[in-house]
This record gives sequence, structure tokens and C-alpha cells, in this order.
Amino acid sequence: MSFPTLLHLFLLSSLHFAFANAATFDVVNNCPFTVWAAASPGGGRQLDRGQTWNFNVNAGTAGARIWARTNCNFDGSGRGRCETGDCGGLLECQGYGQPPNTLAEYTLNGFNNLDFFDISLVDGFNVPMDFSPTGGACRGIRCAADINGQCPGDLRAPGGCNNPCTVYKTDEFCCTGSFNRDDCPPTDKSKFFKDRCPDAYSYPKDDPSSTFTCPGGTNYRVVFCP
Repeated sequence: MSFPTLLHLFLLSSLHFAFANAATFDVVNNCPFTVWAAASPGGGRQLDRGQTWNFNVNAGTAGARIWARTNCNFDGSGRGRCETGDCGGLLECQGYGQPPNTLAEYTLNGFNNLDFFDISLVDGFNVPMDFSPTGGACRGIRCAADINGQCPGDLRAPGGCNNPCTVYKTDEFCCTGSFNRDDCPPTDKSKFFKDRCPDAYSYPKDDPSSTFTCPGGTNYRVVFCP
């Protein structure tokens, strides 16, 4: 009988650490219609009304997001198209989605071992969303306004409402070029989103009022149409 090597013990310890610190995400569809939930990392899944999708995300994951796709049609091989949030025509997303789409964004175990999370409308809006911890250690956030119904004419898109950066692609709206500084101000068009969803990102430099934290190791619930 041989004894385990130090490398073997280290690998087992690392796997245990990663598993123990993985965050669980529950993605729930409360919309009165089918959505095709998408996650990066995570892939994608069809969710009929009332259905839930559960998956784990490893500690240390950064730049992750969850969103809903609407009016999709996929064949048996998982290829097709969605009206909003499409990710390269794949049921199992391998990258980010196409605007307009409401985003739940997060980084796990970041600075000071905190999770950072937000709801972003920088890629526009397609369905209302709640993004909350499942415990009571920190507060959740919600964007439940009728943004599609109230969307200005120049921002309207099939199935959603575009952010002005997507439509106009200017430095002013996208905070690029001469506006690529911390003092890039909100615009009248970004304020349309901020007035209706004060906790959500309305334009790229909207950090102070739109980024939230929880202790590392927190689990989360994302609800479409809360």
C-alpha cells in the first residue's frame, strides 16, 4: 500500500476548497411566457413559466453574467435564434448575449473576499429582474419597471429597449474617447433607465449607485419577472 504524495494531497485539498466555496445560483422564470435562460459561465436552458435552473459557479469567477433570452426557436441540435439575448445561435451559450438584454453581473470572491454584483441595463432591457442573495447577510437588487412599454421611440427594439450606447455608439453615451474618464456624466437618455430602476447600471460609469457586495460564499437567486 502506497502513501499519497504531497502533490496528490494538495490537489485533493484544492478540489475540496473549490467545491466548498462554489456559489449556487437559482435562476427562476416567473414570466407569463417561456424564456431561455443564459449564463456565462453556465450555458443555457429553456425555462417554462415557474421553472428553476440550478447551477454552481466556482469561487474566484470574474466577469460573469446571467440573462434571459426571449422568442427563441432551437432545433434538436441546440441551434437556432432568439429575438433578444441571442448568443451566437446556440442553446448552450459559450459567450455573451446580443443586446437588448437585462443582465445580472457578478464577480465571486474578489477584493477583500467580497462578491460584487449588479443589474446592468448598459446592454439594454428585455425582461424585469431581481438579483438577490438567498441568505440575509446583504441586500438584493431589483429592476421591475415597465421599461419596454415606456421605451423612447429611438431606443425601441423587437422584444426590448436598447441602451443609447447600443444605438448611437458615441463617446458621450458609451463613455469612450474623450469621455473615458471617471467624470463621464449621465445623459438624458441614460436617465430614462435610472429613473425607473435606481439600483441598476444605466450607463458605463454608473458605479457608485449600482455596484453591491456580499460576503464570499454567498448563494444567489435570479428571478425573471419578479
